[in-house]
Amino acid sequence: MAFVEAGDPAELADAVRTAFAEAYGGAPTAVGRAPGRVNLIGEHTDYNRGLVLPVSLPHATYAAAAPRVDGRIRIGSLEQADPWTGSVDDLAPGTVDGWAAYAAGVLWAMREDGYDVPGVDLLVHGTVPLGAGLSSSAALECSVALAACGVLGVDPDAAVRRRLAAACIRAETEMAGAPTGGMDQTVSLLASAGSALLIDFDVAAGRDGAARDVALGLDPAGLALLVTDTRVSHALVDGRYAARRADCEAAAAALGVPSLRQASLAAVEGLENDRVRRRARHIVTEIDRVRDTVAALDEGDWQAIGSAFRDSHVSMRDDFEISCPELDVAVTTAVEAGAVGARMTGGGFGGSSIALVPVERLEAVARAIDAAFVAAGFGAPQHLRAVPSAAADLVDAAEV
Repeated sequence: MAFVEAGDPAELADAVRTAFAEAYGGAPTAVGRAPGRVNLIGEHTDYNRGLVLPVSLPHATYAAAAPRVDGRIRIGSLEQADPWTGSVDDLAPGTVDGWAAYAAGVLWAMREDGYDVPGVDLLVHGTVPLGAGLSSSAALECSVALAACGVLGVDPDAAVRRRLAAACIRAETEMAGAPTGGMDQTVSLLASAGSALLIDFDVAAGRDGAARDVALGLDPAGLALLVTDTRVSHALVDGRYAARRADCEAAAAALGVPSLRQASLAAVEGLENDRVRRRARHIVTEIDRVRDTVAALDEGDWQAIGSAFRDSHVSMRDDFEISCPELDVAVTTAVEAGAVGARMTGGGFGGSSIALVPVERLEAVARAIDAAFVAAGFGAPQHLRAVPSAAADLVDAAEV
């Protein structure tokens, strides 16, 4: 049974350079690399000003870029059939459709933030599974942002990375029309190998985007993270994600608080609207589960983490209603086959599950999930091992 491989970084960078030269007739000036992510716990809490705990994947997207003197933009991808062309001066929300909006949106947002982004040729290529809830969109955005820095000769230091994260969030929400929070772009640009990233979005307390590493200690514990892509593709622009966000905002308004971060469980339980009450209950309890998971990681209490995973999945399935039969089967089967804990991860309505598995049981758990999918009449899933990896970086760059 084969796992989805991240690929060799040097080979992938060479592949995107070669493809760029073939497409545009010259070598790229810069190549940026940005990883996908899987969220350990903390689902739909980012836009509710809560806590999240994602890890960066070894699977990444590579963006090759070169400046143009005529203000034109050409964007191509080895994974997408249709390239996009336009003008850098005409970029604005509503001017670009489809996958290219994520890339073009980054250039627009960086210009809005004061970067003198010229016309560019762009070509992207990556190994982050598409539509799997593993943030292929943020990997695309952040790789383009790093490539643009390379073209401009900008050193992507810590302060610049914060600005780039904000630009990438604007690209996704305003250009691509996906009303997401800021978790994906933040972890892609700030992650550390071997650690999860605890991100706090509490604006009211002045901590919006504050982040710190949380050591995982998977190897000493003999554990690994198994991600199962159900192959049920999800889309964050189809209205269901936005509907959940609207319910959360309605709950906060009814409670008279700026966000559900400031809400208590007792207050939430007093909400009259059943659907809104259940949505808010998931958020408030999920924020607590993030705290509990961080404390359990500090203590090496893996059973407590498994319990948090279980409760998180039940909450997303029953209160937030973002699971699906394939995700439920993947989670249940993983635990029955020996996982310490498992849960769906990502925006929901398809996508992936994550399981904490003893290393020696990794392939056995994956095989059990495959068999369960066959028995249920589902399409075949695919699996990857989520090795907590480093943040986005520049592979090639222009001289400053």
